[in-house]
Amino acid sequence: MTDPRAPGRPAQDGPVLEVRDLHVAFQTEGRVTPAVRGVSFTVNRGETVALVGESGSGKSVTALSTVRLLGEAARVTGSVRYAGAEMIDAPEPVLRAVRGNDISFIFQEPMTSLNPLHTIEKQLAESLALHQGLTGARARARIIDLLTRVGIRDPDTRLADYPHQLSGGQRQRVMIAMALANGPDLLIADEPTTALDVTIQAQILDLLADLKRDEGLSMLFISHDLGIVRRIADRVCVMQGGEIVEQGPVAEIFANPQHPYTRTLLAAEPRGVADPIDPAAAEIVATRDLRVWFPIKRGFLRRTVGHIKAVNGATIRVRAGETLGIVGESGSGKTTLALAIMRLIESRGPIVFMGRDISAAASRDLRRLRRDMQIVFQDPFGSLSPRMTVGQIIAEGLGVHGVEKGRDKPQMVADIMAEVGLDPGAMDRYPHEFSGGQRQRIAIARAMILRPKVVVLDEPTSALDMTVQVQIVDLLRQLQRRHGLAFLFISHDLRVVRAMSHQIMVMRAGEVVEQGDAARVFSAPATDYTRALLAAAFRDHHG
Repeated sequence: MTDPRAPGRPAQDGPVLEVRDLHVAFQTEGRVTPAVRGVSFTVNRGETVALVGESGSGKSVTALSTVRLLGEAARVTGSVRYAGAEMIDAPEPVLRAVRGNDISFIFQEPMTSLNPLHTIEKQLAESLALHQGLTGARARARIIDLLTRVGIRDPDTRLADYPHQLSGGQRQRVMIAMALANGPDLLIADEPTTALDVTIQAQILDLLADLKRDEGLSMLFISHDLGIVRRIADRVCVMQGGEIVEQGPVAEIFANPQHPYTRTLLAAEPRGVADPIDPAAAEIVATRDLRVWFPIKRGFLRRTVGHIKAVNGATIRVRAGETLGIVGESGSGKTTLALAIMRLIESRGPIVFMGRDISAAASRDLRRLRRDMQIVFQDPFGSLSPRMTVGQIIAEGLGVHGVEKGRDKPQMVADIMAEVGLDPGAMDRYPHEFSGGQRQRIAIARAMILRPKVVVLDEPTSALDMTVQVQIVDLLRQLQRRHGLAFLFISHDLRVVRAMSHQIMVMRAGEVVEQGDAARVFSAPATDYTRALLAAAFRDHHG
């Protein structure tokens, strides 16, 4: 007997999803933390509604609460109706039937959603067997059809692949295929392009738009990037502090935002250009035809049969106060080049640092130079030890390289924390007690306390909200101005690169495809590849 509360398919003209006065709080150790407060919106048939806002605004919690995926600690009240049926108090069998069948999810990081131990075919087949009873040849035919529809080339040759054998973009396409497997009505996409290169991001957004049109899908799209929202959504709900502060048609909200927070979000884009360089500025680091080749070894005797040319001839020259922006897609060799310049991996070709070729320097000599060469990584949480206080993390380099004469360590830590915009009184706290933007400031302080000459910034803003990105870019510019720093700035976010860089180097598959003055590269790119990168990055910002 079917449950009387089980939803049917939505009527052609009725809303697919109606959320009314949704409240969500989390109860842990006797403490109640509100996450969503009184949220109301609808998603109509064939419509894309975007929930936009910064980390902690309640976007993902709202989406997960639609089919009760929040776990035992969540206290949910209000109404969530799918196809007219209430989900908030629906019994588990009804929710199970809706999840994956009628409402499907695509998440931000496919590697955490795909099982690393199972092939692509097995993971898709599981879903088809569970929800549609498809097995054997019929299931395989359906899987090949799904992979073809999401743009996986030669899908029959990829069925036996494991997730780690696919690129980031391919993994996200497989996730979309899994979400589509059972012909859902509503697709909930939670930051589905955040971890992807700009060209792949553009392809995934085009794919979602095509699928929406061809399959008659409705979509709830979650993002912190207003450029993406402008491209894909019909209506937008702006969230702050667990509430929707403004909602309406995308064109209207973008043209005439009413709420101060919406206006702040729309203005949050790194602007301006890098400061002019002093013509007399000293050269800090230079390379000539730098190569990083990894041998491919085969056979019982492990003979070298070829090379992976991770970097194949890079020539740079960076002066004090100058930023070289290194751009390109994942796997292009950007980070490999920076690690070689820092002498953290082996390479061929001269690396001249402060007038001295260090390409063959001994470890003992390199240790003395390390003080002057620092790195800030993409993920501030992954690069900060959770067992050390912020004060200990920032001071760690001083223990290795010594403290300047006449200064004590706590005072140096307090000074640098103040300089990067952190409260020195917080030095006894731990990384998990800070926001993403504050953690990135901690990582910058750790690099800056040694007063380096060159800093490698490896995707330092890509994990951050737009308003926080702007703050970090402003901070980096101030530090460069004040201390005459040379920056190697690695990023796939060309908007940030344009605001930061004096020179641009465009890399693809280990080769330098274009290089030169930033203003020239952005205004008149010389190669098709650079033009494609720029088109993908700035397409959503015109009009």
